[in-house]
Parts: sequence; structure tokens; C-alpha cells
Amino acid sequence: MPEAPENRLRPLLARIAVFVVLFCVLQFSWQLLRGSAVEYAVIHYGTVRPAAALIALLSPELLPLAVNFSVRAAGGGINVLNGCEGLDALFLLLAAFGAADLRVRSKSLGLLLGIPLVFAINQARIVTLFYAHRWDASLFDLLHSAVAPILIVLAVTLYFHGWLVRGKYVPAGGEAAATH
Repeated sequence: MPEAPENRLRPLLARIAVFVVLFCVLQFSWQLLRGSAVEYAVIHYGTVRPAAALIALLSPELLPLAVNFSVRAAGGGINVLNGCEGLDALFLLLAAFGAADLRVRSKSLGLLLGIPLVFAINQARIVTLFYAHRWDASLFDLLHSAVAPILIVLAVTLYFHGWLVRGKYVPAGGEAAATH
């Protein structure tokens, strides 16, 4: 006898609830750290300094400097504020893996590979925004407000989906899911 639709829907709804709660807790926790040494470390050391170093590799003549929450350079720079450091995308990834019905090893490996991917994607975004700001303010606004956030969410979603589909999906209590 086929399983009742509500019996198939319940586990999915539970995973969605876990995802939403995890994401909200991570976001709320990060907001509690506003103005703290942790926020400074994440933004300055984890985002601004690596971005300035990348820009120095690409355009050493600009003499980019990491100054607090800014990448400064001859001819203009950008500010990297709370929300621009890429943690939203990281929180999406953490919540997705936290809610997924995967074995601990698969979750751990997925996160181990996914976290540097999110960092790299966000660094590419920051560097792109730096150059866009210098070349065309309207391009910067479009990239900053619409294109880049959508691309980052899409990239994280595709990575997670790829992790599940490419044979890595093994439910916590069973055999590997069939792929077509």
C-alpha cells in the first residue's frame, strides 16, 4: 500500500523547519556580535585583508590597503560592512547541511569543501565590486544590490544540490539514494 502523502510530507516539513531555525539562529547570533572584536576580525581579517591582497596581485599599481572595514586604493575604494562579508551565504550552507538527512561524514566533508568555496566566491564578489565601483557607479549598484547576491545564493544552492545528487547523498539511516 502506498504511503499517505502526509507521511511523506512530514519529514520534508521538519527539514525545512530545521533549516529555517538554524539559519535564523545563525543570523541572529551574528547580529548580536555587531560592533564586537569578532565582527572586526571577520570583516577586517577574513574579508577586507584577503580582498586587498587579491587586488594587489591583480593591480599592484593601485596600492590597495586594508583599513578597518575598507579596501582603499589610489582612485577610490570600497567599504565592506556587516552583510558584505559573505556570512549570509555561509549560514545558508550551514543550515542546509544541518537540515539535510545525511550521514555525519558526508555533512562534514560537504562543509569542509563548501566553506572555502563560499569564502572564494565572496572574495571574487568583493574584488569585482571594487573594480566595478571604480569603473561605473551604476554597474556597482546593480552588482551590489541584485546580481551578486543572487549569484552567491545560486552558487551555494547548486553546490549543495550537487553534493546531494552526485552520489554523496546517503540518508542518515540508509542506503545511497538512486540517481538517474
